[in-house]
Amino acid sequence: MPRRNSLRVAFQGERGAYSEIAARLFFGKAIELLPCESFDLVFKSVEGQKARSAIVPIENSQAGCIHQNYDLLLKHRLRIVGELNLRVEHSLIAHPGATLKSIRRVFSHPQALMQCQGNTAKLKDVKIIPAYDTAGSVKKIKEDKLLDAAAIASELAAKTYGMKILKRQIQDNPENFTRFLVLRKTVLLPAGANKTSLVFSVKNVPGALFRSLSAFALRDIDLYKIESRPLHGKPWEYFFYIDFAGSPKDRNCRNALAHLGEIASFMKVLGSYPRDSRQL
Repeated sequence: MPRRNSLRVAFQGERGAYSEIAARLFFGKAIELLPCESFDLVFKSVEGQKARSAIVPIENSQAGCIHQNYDLLLKHRLRIVGELNLRVEHSLIAHPGATLKSIRRVFSHPQALMQCQGNTAKLKDVKIIPAYDTAGSVKKIKEDKLLDAAAIASELAAKTYGMKILKRQIQDNPENFTRFLVLRKTVLLPAGANKTSLVFSVKNVPGALFRSLSAFALRDIDLYKIESRPLHGKPWEYFFYIDFAGSPKDRNCRNALAHLGEIASFMKVLGSYPRDSRQL
């Protein structure tokens, strides 16, 4: 159990992961960190009170959505209380003394590999190997003494494990951002909440989705995003995840939610929180 009044934050991956960077940016440096092997364990850590908060990536500006975390938001009883947009700058990391010519294998998380595939394709005679984590890949090549291997990860991961950066900013697109969600086991509305996320489903009948979205359009409520995920056990039916401007403290948003509730066969508000509106 965390110490009383301490702030322990769970995240997926090893120390030096981008989620650690996001956690320190959001909460500050005076936090305890709880690295978890999987996203499912991150959610369970907060539900089981092993950590007070969690931070998880939900989408990347290049690689798209992290669908597993959408599914976990539906499965677990946690609330979104914040978000953070992080510029992701990948580095190619190897043992001290290694050179680009000596590298024959590159390890990293599939998302990171996807974001760097144009640049890694320029490396000659190199095998690309997916791994469960970016920082974990750096840790692996160090602990296993893989002298012909490199990892794609953050500069923090290189510093954490005492490794060498062969090349910085190897992401294909410099405008590479990941959006993170901050989760807690709470029902309280955070101060300054001006954005809400929810998930709903409707019967598979003509016009059902149109009528659902009209609950927001009729009240001039801006929809930031809509994402669909399969409704398990019912082929070709879907859950719809929506992010919209406002929170239940706003009358028009309360009315929109009530309107949607009359149409939807299922609806769950995932949380209201302050939108990260910093310049990207």
